[in-house]
Amino acid sequence: MSSLKKAAIWTTLLALLLKLSGFIREAIVAREFGVSAETEGYFLAFGFITLVIAMISTGFNNVFLPMYIKARQNGKMADTNANALLNRAMVLFGVISVVGYFTAEHFVPFIYPTMKAEIAPYAITITQFFFAGMFLIALTSILDSYLQSRRIFVPSQLSKLLGTLGAAIFAILFSDVWGIYSLVYGFLAGTLIGTIVQLVFLRRSSYLWKPDFKMQKDFQKAFLILIVPSLLNSVVGQVNLFVNKAFAAGENVQLGAVTYLNNASLLISIPNAIYATTLAAIIFTLMSEQIEDGRKFRDTFFRGMEISLITLLPIAIGLFFVGEQALAVIYERGKFSTEDTYNTYVALMWYLPIIVFQGMQLILSKSMYARGKTAVVFRISVTTIAVNFILNWFLVDQYGYPALAFAASIVSVYYFTVSMIVVYKDLGMAEFKRFADMAWRVVIPAAVMGVAVWGSREVLPVDAWPAVVALGVLVPIGVIVYVGAVRVVYPAGFKRLVGMVRRG
Repeated sequence: MSSLKKAAIWTTLLALLLKLSGFIREAIVAREFGVSAETEGYFLAFGFITLVIAMISTGFNNVFLPMYIKARQNGKMADTNANALLNRAMVLFGVISVVGYFTAEHFVPFIYPTMKAEIAPYAITITQFFFAGMFLIALTSILDSYLQSRRIFVPSQLSKLLGTLGAAIFAILFSDVWGIYSLVYGFLAGTLIGTIVQLVFLRRSSYLWKPDFKMQKDFQKAFLILIVPSLLNSVVGQVNLFVNKAFAAGENVQLGAVTYLNNASLLISIPNAIYATTLAAIIFTLMSEQIEDGRKFRDTFFRGMEISLITLLPIAIGLFFVGEQALAVIYERGKFSTEDTYNTYVALMWYLPIIVFQGMQLILSKSMYARGKTAVVFRISVTTIAVNFILNWFLVDQYGYPALAFAASIVSVYYFTVSMIVVYKDLGMAEFKRFADMAWRVVIPAAVMGVAVWGSREVLPVDAWPAVVALGVLVPIGVIVYVGAVRVVYPAGFKRLVGMVRRG
């Protein structure tokens, strides 16, 4: 456990640094290109990369990790199967890379049929560049799973950081020469360096790569049965994102809608991205190892739900009050105006429920994956596509781009609710009561914090202050009030978190 806690600390720090570098990249995009056809095309094209990363880092990982750990524990041919799986996957993504590059000019307009004419050239060209590097992007995502199976978490975070920093650095140095395309070149260069780092650490872990393609039939059969629904489930969120972007890029929606939604969702993604790549990854590893011990499994699952609610709920409430100032600090410079900041904040407000419900949903899904219930997760998540599409279809023409953020939040609530019913049906009513008792003890301190921050905004001339000063005053007030309230209302949870940090 101590090694996992140390890994949690390091990966959390790297995840924070990764998000910071992501903001640096997006701030550079906002400063250099503002709200324009170039940025809209870039954000549309980047969706294909996030799709591949989601498929592998989530879909592949959710199946491979439990199977690989079980094979190693049982003394079976774990590394032989892992080698064959890696080699087959890379051949597949090599083919996808070539096909995607040469067909991008046809399928990009097909996916975004109502895309504005001025956006299309940028979206198509940038998509081609990304597909040219698809093999490398897929490899670094697969290596993430192999390292995680050995309880090695830091190199994967470092690899992601290098890709993001590469994009930011190239944008600073070469935006005058290459324009928006400098971001793509930098991302691929950083990803290459990150992949090399991962390979070095994997080799040091005693893993020996071999050019083998032969896999045990029972391992292959089990993997194929589970991987299809897992991959489909992992792309459900990205399919919903495609749907949202397709509506946002339409002729009936104002230019800039894609950028406003992207910038707002980036801020929303910070807590869950850090949580998913650190604590959730470790919790999933533990649940996969404890699947035969019901008591330990339930305790680990409860700790995951507890940590997610305690950490994510106050962030969502806090961003409601200081979100506009946070966005101003990140984006408002150069070609990104005060009006653009406000338009982004409007989307942010409707996105806020996602922070809480998506975080807890991650633990719910991981618990089902650890028990091999991949098909169940897929059957639940695939229905979100229909819910999302219907909401977008009926709301976007009347309410504009904020309706797309609202629809995303409704989908997250729906997904969480259905998953809760399924998971606690298996775990039992006693476990649900345990969760409910914990939940209200967290909601009360979060509400007290919200009132404190709201009252401070009413009393202090916050709107007249520079955004960074407002954050420097309001955020500490919220943190102090929340920590104090949790200590009073939920002392057991407070002691567990403090104890975990101290032991780490």
